[in-house]
Amino acid sequence: MTIQSGTQQIALTSPPPEESDRLLAEVNELLTSGTFDPKDSERLQQMVAALADSRGMIRLGFVEAFGKIGQAAAPYLMEGLANNPNPVIRRSCGKALAKISDPAAIPILINALLHDEDTVARSSAAGAVAKMGAPVVPALLEILGGSYEQAAKGHAAWALGFMAEEIAPQLYEAMGSDNPDVRTAVAGALAKIAGEEQEGQEQAEEAGRAIAILIKALEDPITSVRVEAAATLGQIRHQGAVTQLISLLDDPDLEVRRTAILALGKIGDRVALEPLQAKIAYEVEQIRAVAKLAISQIENN
Repeated sequence: MTIQSGTQQIALTSPPPEESDRLLAEVNELLTSGTFDPKDSERLQQMVAALADSRGMIRLGFVEAFGKIGQAAAPYLMEGLANNPNPVIRRSCGKALAKISDPAAIPILINALLHDEDTVARSSAAGAVAKMGAPVVPALLEILGGSYEQAAKGHAAWALGFMAEEIAPQLYEAMGSDNPDVRTAVAGALAKIAGEEQEGQEQAEEAGRAIAILIKALEDPITSVRVEAAATLGQIRHQGAVTQLISLLDDPDLEVRRTAILALGKIGDRVALEPLQAKIAYEVEQIRAVAKLAISQIENN
C-alpha cells in the first residue's frame, strides 16, 4: 500500500521479498554496467520502498546502491526520512544520506535528529549529519546551546567530535562561546585533534593549539567544562597538563577533583604521587577510592 506525498509515493508496507531481491539485482547490474538512469524516479521510489524489507542485508544492499547513485537519489531519501511513516525506512534513508553527504539534506537531517519519534532513526540522522562537515556546524552548535533534549545534545556533541579534524577552526572559535554546554561539547570534541599521532608540522601545530585550549579550559568558571577538559587531557595522556591537573585536586567541586585524579592516573607521571597520597588522608571516601586507583596506576606504569 502507498500514499501520495507531493510528487512522490510513500510506501506503507514492504514489497514482497522476491520483488526486493529482483530490484536489488537489477539496480546492481545497472550500476556495474554504468547504465543506471538517475532520472528514473519510479525505480528510485521503488528502492526507497524496498528499504522496509525485514532482512538487514537487503536493506544494506539498497543503502550501498543509493551511495553509488549519489546526489540524484538524495531528494527521494530526504522525502523518505522526513515523511515516511515506516521507521525502518526512515532509519535506512538516514544511513543512505550519510553515504551521499548532500548539504541540501542538512535541514531534514537536523529535524530528524531532533524530532523523529524513533530512536534509531534519530541516530541514523546523526550519523549522516556527522558526514556533512563545516556546513552543519552552526546547526549543531545551535542545538548544543538551545533548550533541546539531552539526547539531541549528545548526538550533536558526538557529531562534532567525529568531524573534529575537518572543522578545527570552527571548534576553536566555538570554545569562546558564552554557552557552557557549547564549551563542554567542544572540549570533548578536541580530543580527536589533540590526541592524534602527528605526521607533519601542520598537524603538530593543530594538536598544540587544541591542547592549549584544553589546558586553559581547566580554569573555566563552569564545572562541566573543567570536568570535560580534564577528562579529555587524561584520555590523550598529555604529560604537559600534569601541573594544571594537580591544581584541580583542590577544586571546590567534587566531580572536578575526581576527574582530575583519574586523568593523573591515566597520564602516569610520578610527580602526581605525593599530592594524590595527601588526598587519601582527608578526602571523602569517593575521592579516596579514585586516588588509590590513580596511585596504583602510576606506580605500575
